[in-house]
Amino acid sequence: MSDTERTIVYTDGACQGNPGPGGWAWAIPEGRYQSGAERHTTNQRMEIRAALEAVRAVAGPVEVVSDSTYVVNCFRDRWWEGWLARGWTNSAKRPVANRDLWEPLILAYRAEPERVRFRWVKGHGSDRMNDLVDRLAVAAAAHQAGESGCGVPTLGPADVVRPRSGPPGGAVFRRPRRSP
Repeated sequence: MSDTERTIVYTDGACQGNPGPGGWAWAIPEGRYQSGAERHTTNQRMEIRAALEAVRAVAGPVEVVSDSTYVVNCFRDRWWEGWLARGWTNSAKRPVANRDLWEPLILAYRAEPERVRFRWVKGHGSDRMNDLVDRLAVAAAAHQAGESGCGVPTLGPADVVRPRSGPPGGAVFRRPRRSP
């Protein structure tokens, strides 16, 4: 299968506090997008959830592009093989965190290993699609509601801001100003 047949899908997760209200999102350039929210979660869970939802939503060959080394390295470095060999324990002999999300994602990957690829992208400012899914995930976390559609989401670039310092999960939603 050629790379031209592969659908590129960007994913991201966000959390306000860690743990706290979270959001996830995926988007295909110039195509479909979706986001969702959870009331009490972690940033890592939202990153995995975004990838899982994207793999479930996109038929055929897909390349998941994520700024999460947690997600990308699981497949690049084949962490999942060790987890399975050790009965879902990590190298420290502790239960694998977020197994409930990892398990269906790994199952989908193992079912068709040529169908799903993962690629890392530097987050927060270097890639317009990564910035888009970041804004969608942060807005979903802030509003505790997702959205879906096709094309460019209605969310504007000024609607969501991240503090200059602190972790990426500390993003806040900026509400439009009201006229006096």
